[in-house]
Order: sequence, then C-alpha cells, then structure tokens
Amino acid sequence: MNDTGTVRITPLSERPELIPRLWEISGNWPAFVPQDPVAGALLDRVPEDFPQYCVVATDGDRVVARGFAVPFDATGEGREETPDQGWDRILVWAHSDLRDGRPATAAGALEITIDTGHLGRGLSHRMVAALRDTARDLGHGALLAPVRPTAKHLRPRLPMADYVGLLREDGLPEDPWLRVHVRAGGVVVRVAPASMTVSGTPAQWRRWTGLPFDRDGAVEVPGALVPVHCDIAHDHAVYVEPNVWVRHATRDR
Repeated sequence: MNDTGTVRITPLSERPELIPRLWEISGNWPAFVPQDPVAGALLDRVPEDFPQYCVVATDGDRVVARGFAVPFDATGEGREETPDQGWDRILVWAHSDLRDGRPATAAGALEITIDTGHLGRGLSHRMVAALRDTARDLGHGALLAPVRPTAKHLRPRLPMADYVGLLREDGLPEDPWLRVHVRAGGVVVRVAPASMTVSGTPAQWRRWTGLPFDRDGAVEVPGALVPVHCDIAHDHAVYVEPNVWVRHATRDR
C-alpha cells in the first residue's frame, strides 16, 4: 500500500471491486492509439488476468489512476526481455504464457494513466514506484517498461534514438515522461522501433484524427510520435510507433 495525502495506491488484487471502474479515468490518449489491434483484443483483459501486477490509485471514493503490468517468459526461443515490438509483443506473450502455463521470468509495465484532474501532483512518480515495488514483491529483479515519451509528438520527424539523447543541463532526459522514469531509478536500455502498430483506411484515419488523409506520404498527426504513412492508391495508412525500453531494478530497495 502507498498512501500520501488523500491518494492511496494499492495492488489491484487487493481491490478487485474497482476493476470495472478503471476505465472511468479521464485520460488524454490520442483517439487512434486504442485502434492498435493488440490493445483492442487484450488490454481490457489485463486487470482480470493479472491483477497482482497492476495498481490502482484512489482519492476517497474516486479512481484517479491505474497502472498495468504483465508477467511474461523472456527465455523461450525467439524471446528477450526488451523485444523490438515492445508493447504489443509483451502483451501477446503474457496472455499466451498464461494460456500455456509458462512460468514468468520478467515483468513488463504496459501503461500508467492518470486522471487529467490529478496531473501535476507527483502521482506519476508514485505510480511508477508502485508498479516497480509490486514486481519486486512478486519476485522479479526488474520492471521493464516500453515507455511512450509524452513530448515526442512535438518532434515527429526526429528519430527516436536522437530524441532519447536530448538531455537537460542537469543530465536528465528532456522528455517529461522519460525524466520521471529516470528520476525513479530507471535506466534507458534501447529503442523499441515497432512497439505499437495501427493500420486502417484513409477514411478511418479521417474519423480518428479529423485530418484529410488525401495524399500519399508521411502525414503528421497530433499526438503521434512519428508520421503516419498514407498510400491512397492502396487505400491504406499505417502508423508504427517507437517506444523506449526503460529498466527499473527492484532489488536493494
């Protein structure tokens, strides 16, 4: 349990009655992100399937933040702790391992969503710490996070590897969300170049973004970390999002 002020953070396994309310949070995810087919198929199952790896923050009777993580086996053939396909891959592995009874060797953080009314109160740092400590209590030596840098959308054409190298004078990352992770003890490991993928027709992208999507090539979309590639002749547009793998050691805490 993590209590500070009026906000209480607990493992979701201790508050299962809150699972239906996790989606009440007023978040700020871009409308196209939930169109990732892996997210659409599996994300809603995470709280039910892995409540012991997830955390929930409440302010009185109100759910104000959620943190999702999953266990997965990183030792099998073709597997590793920080795959190129990042977010999508560990979510698929977690559920296939659960189905097949494979033992977990790693813990991966999927998301932290904070209600917009509780942003700027230091809750993000506490949620990272809560997920890390939960992974520790479950026997893992580290929490691995495919981090979605929150300010990268302001520089969509800058390669993620270059963006990660942007540092402030104090040596901390320029990106606010990466900075939270590093301040919490996280170490940047590598870029996950294809962490999430969203594809659809130009008409679908028009609905999701309000943009015309009427020409071939790279289309910059508000909230997208890299441009969306549009092909009018083939009636197709695809967004391949890079994330950044960050490793949080859990031992000696």
